[in-house]
Amino acid sequence: MFAPKRFQMIRAGLPGVTASVLTGRLAQLAQAGVVDHDERSSIYALTDAGRGLLPVLEALCQWALMVPGHDPARFISPSALMISMGVNLVPDLAEGRRARAGFDFGGEAFEMQLDKGRLRTNPVSEPDAPFLLKGSGNTMAVAVYGSTPLPMLAAKGVVGVEGDVAAAAEFVSLFRLDRGK
Repeated sequence: MFAPKRFQMIRAGLPGVTASVLTGRLAQLAQAGVVDHDERSSIYALTDAGRGLLPVLEALCQWALMVPGHDPARFISPSALMISMGVNLVPDLAEGRRARAGFDFGGEAFEMQLDKGRLRTNPVSEPDAPFLLKGSGNTMAVAVYGSTPLPMLAAKGVVGVEGDVAAAAEFVSLFRLDRGK
């Protein structure tokens, strides 16, 4: 959703989907004008129409939280977590705050900018922020949405934290999965 990706990176974010099924779906999306495929570099990128689907994905994210049986322990890709965080920012907690956060998922990295209660997410090659959180989509989801304090998760090696740990802990406290925001 945020940056062009090679087929294997897309596939890594969709465990359980076979290569042939993904190839077919990507071809359909290209035919529909949602993605562009550069065959020379084997990179898929969203078109303007594809990027326009972000509000739809955000609405699906909100809906999924209300579905009985929602399991926050299931696999979540880095891009899906970034979308989820955008949806689950608690407006009252974010009001008037400014922050810049870095996320390193190994193969993907992002920066989030919070300003005047609005969150903006950008893919980057190397985050440049006061703090950097490192881990997988699932371990990062535990850090963002779980009840264990971030410094404790870092001490246990669940996630990596570089830079200002207090600012990182304050930042992740701005997000809630529950609907009782």
